[in-house]
Amino acid sequence: MADPVSSLALWPIGNCQVSALVDGEAGFVWGCVPRVDGDPVFCALLGGDRQQEGAWRFRLAGQIKATAAYRRNTPILVTRLEAEDGSAVDIVDFCPRFERSGRMFRPVAFARIVRPVAGSPRLEMELVPMRDYGAEVAPTTRGTNHIRYLIGNQPLRLTTDAPVGYVMEGHAFRVEQDLHFFLGPDEPFTGNVEQVLRGMEEATDLYWRSWSRGLATPMDWQDAVIRAAITLKLCQHEETGAIVAALTTSIPEAPDSGRNWDYRFCWIRDAYYTVQALNRLGALDVLEKYLAYLRNIVDRAAGGQIQPLYSVMGVTELDESVAESLAGYRGMGPVRKGNAAWTQVQHDAYGQIVLPTVQGFFDQRLFRMADERDFESLESVGEVAWKMHDQPDAGLWEFRTRQLVHTYSAVMSWAACDRLGNVAARIGRRDRVKVWNDRAAKIRATIEREAWSEEQGHYGAAFGHPHLDASLLQMVELRFIRAGDPRFQSTFAAIEKALRRGEHMLRYDSEDDFGQPETAFNICTFWLIEALHLCGRSDEARALFETMLAHRTPSGLLSEDLDFDNGELWGNFPQTYSLVGIINCAGLLSRSWDTVR
Repeated sequence: MADPVSSLALWPIGNCQVSALVDGEAGFVWGCVPRVDGDPVFCALLGGDRQQEGAWRFRLAGQIKATAAYRRNTPILVTRLEAEDGSAVDIVDFCPRFERSGRMFRPVAFARIVRPVAGSPRLEMELVPMRDYGAEVAPTTRGTNHIRYLIGNQPLRLTTDAPVGYVMEGHAFRVEQDLHFFLGPDEPFTGNVEQVLRGMEEATDLYWRSWSRGLATPMDWQDAVIRAAITLKLCQHEETGAIVAALTTSIPEAPDSGRNWDYRFCWIRDAYYTVQALNRLGALDVLEKYLAYLRNIVDRAAGGQIQPLYSVMGVTELDESVAESLAGYRGMGPVRKGNAAWTQVQHDAYGQIVLPTVQGFFDQRLFRMADERDFESLESVGEVAWKMHDQPDAGLWEFRTRQLVHTYSAVMSWAACDRLGNVAARIGRRDRVKVWNDRAAKIRATIEREAWSEEQGHYGAAFGHPHLDASLLQMVELRFIRAGDPRFQSTFAAIEKALRRGEHMLRYDSEDDFGQPETAFNICTFWLIEALHLCGRSDEARALFETMLAHRTPSGLLSEDLDFDNGELWGNFPQTYSLVGIINCAGLLSRSWDTVR
């Protein structure tokens, strides 16, 4: 019924509990239950040639065209399917999300509405959910108006007013009125499916338009910013507040590279950048829930020790294995579940715990402001940052076979101590102000002594090593150094010469565990854009930003990596890092609203 999924031109839908990636022809090709890190019941994206399995597709008899678009300021997707005889239908896809009975209704459910719009369309539907990471097709049982799919401990029920026999057997049938499909928990569906789904559609539409309306967007590039913000919110598991790095696993960073990782977890680093970007837009709901997640992480941290990533439920052990039944994106395995990076030592995580949490002591808009008890818990994290600031780690790029004292990690440790000094002053703890300011000063002195190379004339990526990586550009963002400082200027010049590839940026250009990097890392290109602007090259920055926006998928999104030769997207999708770059650069480069007032 469909060709193998061969690109990342996908459209996420979701409700902060579950999500699905939909291809340009209204096919669900990726989606997990009961949450983002669960069993992928829709796994065609990673199924290689097994495209009839792990997908939910609609197709018209004689179909010749499909056109997808989001409803404005929502993640509700409408795909028009058109046939050669002029008939057409609209497929409306969403995951319900709205307030009901005093709380947010966000079930483990996917809703689809088929609306005839022209002629006499004949429709075929194919729904083949899988279980156990593609190991087998989910067994089914049939009811009068529903089909039950046995998927582990999370059986699903499809409730519909379409002919169930046609649906089960995959026969084409004429669509003469709206058809409604609700794939959700295996429990009786209460109410008329047509009326209930129409109500859910309207309420979900209103929720997202209202949420988007509250964003403090820049004047320019509003569509890009709003779409990035909505998608970042979809990457939050609202039950706990965790934010995942991406909705997928094992999309390779480059063709046949073996750089296939499971990103359906909460990296402290990625989540820090996500809440920072959304906070700049005023999306405090995401920040508040994430701060609650962090408080739980800190409470459970033995001796203040923080690992780089956790599950969305805060689980620490994320053992890595291979899903043998899935061939991988375009057949490029392995498909991994779990991520061994949880065992790594990455000292930048301490700063990335402290920095977002600090806002809770200053921002009076928050429902729950932080207090002295929170400060005392946060100090335990700061203590580890202080102790580890000059110790080797795997770094933010998560090298698996070598450790160095990475400058970025040391700067993050400095930032943790510096900001704790600010908090101590805020709550009147003068004794602790001196402690944290003194520690910040000592870390700064160490960085200047160990990371700066007089011979090379720039900061190095690691103490005593002159090699470069793009993370050094974050020294300005972290307020360690001013953009106009000659040391930053010379470091930026060296980075640009070593790592820039035309309109794109590498993370680093030295060999790692898998050899030489083959693709650009999108967030690093956005860091380049920020640095260009801060160094007075704003016209160049704007032109480069427009180029990056042109690389987005039709859904307005980006993955993690990009082939700097042909512009093809690689890596997990949608990547929160990359969407953060869109928001931050738009805010930095946009004209003021005063220009139109």
